[in-house]
Amino acid sequence: MDSEDDFMSNLSSEDDMMQEDDSDNDMSNPEDFDFDDEPDLDTGNKDSQQAKKHNYLDIDFRVFRPEDIQKQQDGLVDEVNMILDISKEEAAILLRHFRWNRERLIEDYMDKPRQVLDAAGLAQTAADKPRLQVIPGFMCDICCEDGDGLESFAIKCGHRYCVDCYRQYLSQKIREEGEAARIQCPADGCNLIIDARSLDILVTPELTERYHELLMRTYVEDKDTLKWCPSPDCANAIECGVKKKDLTKVVPTVSCLCGHRFCFGCIYTDHQPAPCELVKKWLKKCADDSETANWISANTKECPKCNSTIEKNGGCNHMTCRKCKYEFCWMCMGLWSEHGTSWYNCNRFEEKSGAEARDAQARSRVSLERYLHYYNRYHNHEQSARLDKDLYVKTEKKMVELQKQSGMSWIEVQYLQSASQALQTCRQTLMWTYAFAFYLARNNLTEIFESNQKDLEMAVENLSEMFEKPVQDLAQPGLKVDIMDKTSYCNKRRVILLEDTAENLQKGKWTFNIDLVSGAPIVNPTSTPATTSSSRR
Repeated sequence: MDSEDDFMSNLSSEDDMMQEDDSDNDMSNPEDFDFDDEPDLDTGNKDSQQAKKHNYLDIDFRVFRPEDIQKQQDGLVDEVNMILDISKEEAAILLRHFRWNRERLIEDYMDKPRQVLDAAGLAQTAADKPRLQVIPGFMCDICCEDGDGLESFAIKCGHRYCVDCYRQYLSQKIREEGEAARIQCPADGCNLIIDARSLDILVTPELTERYHELLMRTYVEDKDTLKWCPSPDCANAIECGVKKKDLTKVVPTVSCLCGHRFCFGCIYTDHQPAPCELVKKWLKKCADDSETANWISANTKECPKCNSTIEKNGGCNHMTCRKCKYEFCWMCMGLWSEHGTSWYNCNRFEEKSGAEARDAQARSRVSLERYLHYYNRYHNHEQSARLDKDLYVKTEKKMVELQKQSGMSWIEVQYLQSASQALQTCRQTLMWTYAFAFYLARNNLTEIFESNQKDLEMAVENLSEMFEKPVQDLAQPGLKVDIMDKTSYCNKRRVILLEDTAENLQKGKWTFNIDLVSGAPIVNPTSTPATTSSSRR
């Protein structure tokens, strides 16, 4: 059964591609939206116009099916086989040893062939093709069998064992350990690699299939530009040139042929506009107990004597610890007997120690309230997105009912499906905008971001309200047009928000309160003023 993240991603994939196409055609003219944007005075400058049309959401990637991946491997093996004049099995072992870096393999092999073969686990002497043999008087060193007609096997190293022991060894390696690329000879201390041809002779077709699947996985995992689609039951791989060092400037969202959208950097479901390090920090913050400790710090104090945590449950400042019976003032934490007759008002309020305690309390409360502000909105959209999983089924039912009541065709009621997809996609984006905003330092760019965020949120709520109307109302021609317009507007507002955020991220204009490389907090992040290149549309 698909996870909720996979469900959301699959539904948003087709709609996102439609939105990006629409953005190229419709968003170039801000007058369609009555936005207060300044006109472009330099209309004759073609380079300037082309620069403005640059889409900062575009990520170059390719999707490869299993047969495409196998074809790539076979092509590299054939090239090395022809250039170095070695067998295809040996070429494959060398390529895996060099992590499929053909150029480095050929260069090193030409300089020092003997060392390269030894390091890769290949014999330097020629040998006959691998085959099963019955050798008179042979005894297996593993099981000590020496019966007549006992079949045995050995690779180029000459270490010979019976077929049953070899098969048991290979089955253990492949099925239980998940090893394939570097299965060595069973002999102790021998590092020769068992090639694919030898393995095909020894094991069952079922185990051979598993062996080749593991070999294919190592090919993808050895290449930094390739990653498997994380969707369940999907065997496709994605190729993308975005490197780890680029993840502070771009959110590399890719889409598989199965419909799943995910971030190429962290394999998490699409989390635009938040960079990977922010997502990692935010999810950890939401999952651990750090905010519980923050609440305790904001709402409780420790007994000055026994350090027990105490929550004030009344208006009186005279506190008595239930554990040690120590009496103290809630305001200044001082001994209560020193307060004289000031039973309900601490006359030491302005003392330095009292001021420091109050400042720490205030800072903790502000920090907690700020976190809860963003978390509650993040969680609200996350919950709405989960509820929209049921909305998908309800939408189909509503479309069938609308067909019956209005006489529309199935094609004519597809606008409800488009509206449903837009709601889910936009809510997922809004969810991550609050995680993004939590780590932003305040400046003019932040205000522009929050304004775009507000516009998208209002557009989503307006569409959601209209979408929930009963079927008899949806049959009205005027309401259909309104829903289609609001669906288009939601999609465009989302693209505007993401493009503006991606542009500023790529140009390094955002200021965060954590380091995007190390994830370490920045105590006083320097806020930089917004430039004229980023404006609310």
